[in-house]
Amino acid sequence: MNRTGPVLLLCCLLLLCSGCARHRVRVMETTAYCGCSKCCSWERGSWKFLKLDFWNRYVSAGPDRGRPYTGRTASGTEPETPQPGLFSTDSLVHPWMIPFRVIFPWLWPSRDGTIAADTKYYPFGTRMYVPGYGWGRVEDRGAAIRGPDRIDLYFESHDQALRWGRRRVRVEIEYP
Repeated sequence: MNRTGPVLLLCCLLLLCSGCARHRVRVMETTAYCGCSKCCSWERGSWKFLKLDFWNRYVSAGPDRGRPYTGRTASGTEPETPQPGLFSTDSLVHPWMIPFRVIFPWLWPSRDGTIAADTKYYPFGTRMYVPGYGWGRVEDRGAAIRGPDRIDLYFESHDQALRWGRRRVRVEIEYP
């Protein structure tokens, strides 16, 4: 009697279920931030130069007060908002974008947004799917982000961040 069929089926099923990354769904409190001076505590010019160097930005609060502000995340990357790629579910929501994505595909490469989280629970590189925001990657940490149920989402503008506000959503977490 040939028993390789059921054994092979069981092995394939275990392989599909195990995957390379672990997924978990968790209800989290999400807030929003942007790169503006209100959200990131920086100011134009330094009192050391009598504010005449207004083109430079300096940290205005915390232990790094007075140091130049670069706008980079804690992991050293530039913060970004998520962008769906050429073939994504966003094409179902915004079908009028399909012709532009097909004609100019290099303008719409997919990318993950920047998420700030407590790196004790979510190390840099952890991917998360936030409904209404999209896929993001933990690349930053914030002073007020403490615990496993709290994340901060990066937006391009202060207005978009205010519109998001504070929400409790079910977040899918993909550990590296």
